[in-house]
Amino acid sequence: MARSALWEALQPYAARLPIPVREYEIMRVAATIRGKDFGKSTEGARKEVLWWAQRRGGRILPKEAWDYQDFELPSGGRNSVAVRINNGESDLWAIRADDPDKSVPGRIWTTEVVVGAMLGQSPRFSARLLVTTPESTLDIEPHSPGFVQQITESIGLSSGPIDFSSEPWKIDSELEMDTLIAWLVDFRRKVPIFILSVPEASIQIDQPLIDAKILARATAGIARVVVLPARFAWALTDEFGKQLSVFGGAVRAYLPGFSYDANPYSHRLILGDRILKPEGAEQCMRWLRALAATESLRNARLGREVLSFAAMRSASFAAKQEQLEKSGASDKVQLDAAKVRIKALEDQIESDRKTLDYFASEHDSAQERASAAEDQLRASTYRIQTLLDQLRDCGSDLDASTVLPDSWEQFANWCDVQLAGRVVLAPSARRDLRNSEFEDVGLAARCLLWLASICRDRRITGGDGTLREEAIEEGIRNAHCGSDQFDLDWQGQRHTADWHIKNGGNTRDPKRCLRIYYFWEPETRQIVIADMPSHRRSGAT
Repeated sequence: MARSALWEALQPYAARLPIPVREYEIMRVAATIRGKDFGKSTEGARKEVLWWAQRRGGRILPKEAWDYQDFELPSGGRNSVAVRINNGESDLWAIRADDPDKSVPGRIWTTEVVVGAMLGQSPRFSARLLVTTPESTLDIEPHSPGFVQQITESIGLSSGPIDFSSEPWKIDSELEMDTLIAWLVDFRRKVPIFILSVPEASIQIDQPLIDAKILARATAGIARVVVLPARFAWALTDEFGKQLSVFGGAVRAYLPGFSYDANPYSHRLILGDRILKPEGAEQCMRWLRALAATESLRNARLGREVLSFAAMRSASFAAKQEQLEKSGASDKVQLDAAKVRIKALEDQIESDRKTLDYFASEHDSAQERASAAEDQLRASTYRIQTLLDQLRDCGSDLDASTVLPDSWEQFANWCDVQLAGRVVLAPSARRDLRNSEFEDVGLAARCLLWLASICRDRRITGGDGTLREEAIEEGIRNAHCGSDQFDLDWQGQRHTADWHIKNGGNTRDPKRCLRIYYFWEPETRQIVIADMPSHRRSGAT
């Protein structure tokens, strides 16, 4: 009661305090400007951005703007300011435009663009979309700025192997299908590819279950939208397997880093049945737009692929001050230039502070999500164990009908699906599986089945004391690692891989030498495969 009374007494004073304002970064665009004539392409991109800034500001931009020189135009909150750095080896032009939200008081959108290139290189384009708001939570649907769409269509933007477009790409031939597959596995790709499959019995020919055109415009420059007709869906299944394909009206987000042995759960699949539910298409569209924006922040590094306007402006004033010193300008002129530069540095510090505050907030949110995910994992593991115990009580053999993988490309997915809740692959093991030379895939799979059943059951019922060295099958033994044991990080904690499964003989031929290093994770009651399937190099070896 005392706390409630105190809180009520402080309310009149709290109401007078300024409302805290937060800055959110919504998306980043990092691309190469296409075109054979670098000069014309660069000029065309700058003009598109200036036309957009003029329409947004509601005032005609000064002549300096169209000459691509420094200018500043205050316009009742719709402010525009630009700088240029041209030293013969690089020519960088940057602009920042502010625009108050038309429907939410106190919300201000800020767009930063940098266009330019180093001598002899293709011109580069980068953009940032930020919003400053007193809102405690931000509920928006990210959308690429209009000028990104204009530049994409009139001049052309690309990132790695991807040519951006504000229109969806509908696959029309096997040759285009081959290009799409090459895009999916290209290590240079830094943006998601959203594949919208067409249902087999689609009333409208080649029409997916969500609006591909709206999605393509909303994600121009930060993702690529592809429409996959039903007659071509088989090609993805043949190439990557059913677990990594998309068909039947489903939608899949193929994130950067996708490969033939990718974890299917890392590249989310939204089934057609879910999209067809009430509001299913709208939810799918919102999720894809938010994912594209989030991935743009993750994969386009600030200070490398994307430059902040505050840093550009600070560098511009530094260059001008240096030029004044070399030309012997008067002390007063140099002092005035130094004051301007100091103000620019202060602005940059404030911009960096807001960025740090934003990422600190995102870090806190990520920690909360991670904690919730860990709690959910523990609950799921407990539920899996309960179901396994019930099946055993009924006399069921859990792995009797398990079909073993016949290639290393299938191995990781097989483990994720068939051994879920019992055996899990650490990232290091997944990486080594990709280039494995060990010839007997089935043998490695049988060893993991032994770990998932006999070995795991002993750990649960008897702890460490029941684990012993023994033969699993002819020529294959479970043994302590001895001097070959090693430490590794797993889900934020340090563990020791102190046991391994090995075959006999003293060979180190990767085609014939089997080693499966593992440890027991008591919280989730899983066996974690730390490394496989060959002998691990260590200080002892």
